Amino acid sequence: MQAQSDGRAQQLEDAFQLFTQMSSQLEASYQVLENRVAELSAELAAARHERMRQLAEKERLANRLGRLLELLPGGVVVVDGEGRVSECNPAAVTLLGEPLGGRPWHEIIARAFEPQAEGASEVRLKSGRTVGISTRSLDPEPGQIVLLMDVTEQHALRKLVDHHQRLSAMGEMAASLAHQIRTPLSSALLYVSHLKRPDLAEDGRRRFADKALGRMRHLERMVNDMLMFARGGTFDMEDFQAERLVEGLLQTMEPQLAAAQGSMDVFNRHPGLLLRGNQEALQSALMNLATNAVQACGEGARLRLDIARHGDQVELLLHDNGPGIPDDVLERLFTPFFTTRPDGTGLGLAVVRAIVNAHQGEVWAAARPDGGSTFGVRLPAAGVGDALPSVFAAETQTPLSTTSARGE
Repeated sequence: MQAQSDGRAQQLEDAFQLFTQMSSQLEASYQVLENRVAELSAELAAARHERMRQLAEKERLANRLGRLLELLPGGVVVVDGEGRVSECNPAAVTLLGEPLGGRPWHEIIARAFEPQAEGASEVRLKSGRTVGISTRSLDPEPGQIVLLMDVTEQHALRKLVDHHQRLSAMGEMAASLAHQIRTPLSSALLYVSHLKRPDLAEDGRRRFADKALGRMRHLERMVNDMLMFARGGTFDMEDFQAERLVEGLLQTMEPQLAAAQGSMDVFNRHPGLLLRGNQEALQSALMNLATNAVQACGEGARLRLDIARHGDQVELLLHDNGPGIPDDVLERLFTPFFTTRPDGTGLGLAVVRAIVNAHQGEVWAAARPDGGSTFGVRLPAAGVGDALPSVFAAETQTPLSTTSARGE
């Protein structure tokens, strides 16, 4: 019995020692776990504090950017991947009007902008303001940001400066112009004085009358050139067919071509083309080019006018069979008051350039390899696209036929 009692006591003692050992191990593990929890709590608190600091910084930056957008004098419009206005600042609302947010961008273009050639850097609003535009992609997100800057005052100042420069240039050449006007005026007075002679035959009377009329027409052309040059780029615009422009040109040039025993052929590769501009001013510009060509060619002048559309532009090329243009003259051809003719004013081609520039086009001249010269005029076609470049702008161009027509 004693042995059994001793054995049980030993088992109890062993169990107690094992329990004590396990308790110590659990206590140590709990302490480690408690320390780890404390470390994680500290790290979480630090991370939360940093996150709150970052959120506060982002909120501050967002508020600052929002305030800056409100204060910007230029308009900012954000167009999303679906072509709708997702954001805009007050300046954009002032320029484009409401509603703006959430509306399709092509709807805003049609509502607020005047028709304009695709890719123009300055466009006119229907409100009468002129704005400079630029676009940037929102990569990697879909969409784009459109920046609008009101340049109405700068545009007006630029026109005013150009106007004063033209007036200044005309003032510098006033004496020369007065002399050039006096010469044909004196001739006209001389011819008219002959008409008073009682012994003058009818043929002579007719001859002197024609000569006086020719001198007066020369005076009228010089005065018109000076007025057109001083006027600059202010014209009433309308849409009209290129054929109307050609008809007026042929009627105007008919007497000159008949006197030079010359001809003009017109090849219109795209009948029905519409131009937007001032028909009278453009016709005057083409008449100046054709008149110069006839004078350069002399008797037997052969002119050819090619009309074609290239993308959103209409190109008019006037070819002649004259002696060509030397390189040193070509560089100064459109300079005001530069002329190679003794009776020239040097304003004809300068007027042409002023008119074409006012129509947002370009004009150039080149000598032909086979002899003669080519004068080119490139003008925006009517209704060629939306008011500003945008991947969200609706396409308005239509396919054109390739048939040719010859003007008789």
